[in-house]
Amino acid sequence: MLALILPALVILVAFQIVPILIGANASFRSWSLFNPQKTFVGLANYRRILADPLFYGTVLPNTFLFMLASVSGGLLAGLGLATLINRRFRGQRLVRTAILLPLMVPPVVAAIMITWMFNDQFGIANVILEALGLEPVAWLVSRWTSLAIVIGTDIWLWTPWFTLLILAALQTLPVEPHEAARMDGAGPWQVFRNITLPLLRPVLMVCITIRTIDAFRVFDIVWTITKGGPARSTEVFSIYAYKQAFVYLNFDLGAAASMIGAGIIMVVGGVLYKVLSYVVEVSR
Repeated sequence: MLALILPALVILVAFQIVPILIGANASFRSWSLFNPQKTFVGLANYRRILADPLFYGTVLPNTFLFMLASVSGGLLAGLGLATLINRRFRGQRLVRTAILLPLMVPPVVAAIMITWMFNDQFGIANVILEALGLEPVAWLVSRWTSLAIVIGTDIWLWTPWFTLLILAALQTLPVEPHEAARMDGAGPWQVFRNITLPLLRPVLMVCITIRTIDAFRVFDIVWTITKGGPARSTEVFSIYAYKQAFVYLNFDLGAAASMIGAGIIMVVGGVLYKVLSYVVEVSR
């Protein structure tokens, strides 16, 4: 048994545990990449990060806003699409294939496409606005329009994932409660709200938990579309930590920011796990 798990254990230690320990060690030292003194400074790096107005005034609000909007938007869109296609109709396979297409597009490629679409000079979005007689918009110059584009892109990419999982769950639900509710005169909305949703709660909570943790560490689409701009107003947590370490060459501050982020996501994950356990228990 030990011989079977040893290769996976070696890979885990080499590529997960050791880098985490190196980063944790660097967070307690003066470790600038252009002058790596490696002097032990205790919690000084953590205090600098937590006292940074950009971190608590922009980065954390952006991260939690992105996380909340992306997860809730993808969940609602996926739930709606899964409910609509969970029935037999002409062209069913074609529709399901079309819905799953965003899963086949690499996030960076999708982000590049979105950047071109919302280019203020020749993007298709402004072409449509001008065709309607409206003024063109500098989409990626404003903080809120930039954030909206990033969030919309992430929702578009992840909606098929929600749809796939929820559709699989819908197809395993027992039909007896639904038939009994219809025989008692319940309408489609009442059946969905009082029968389908409660039965889907465990699956929905698993989807929410996985996506929330993943959304907290988003990097690729934000970096590709805005790089944290304009004027660092759309930076999320991963972009902030990356810039501290590899743009400003402050590996100590980048490591400290990463440790803070790990602590935050552990707390969020713990809360979601408790909620998930409660929801599953209630559903039983």
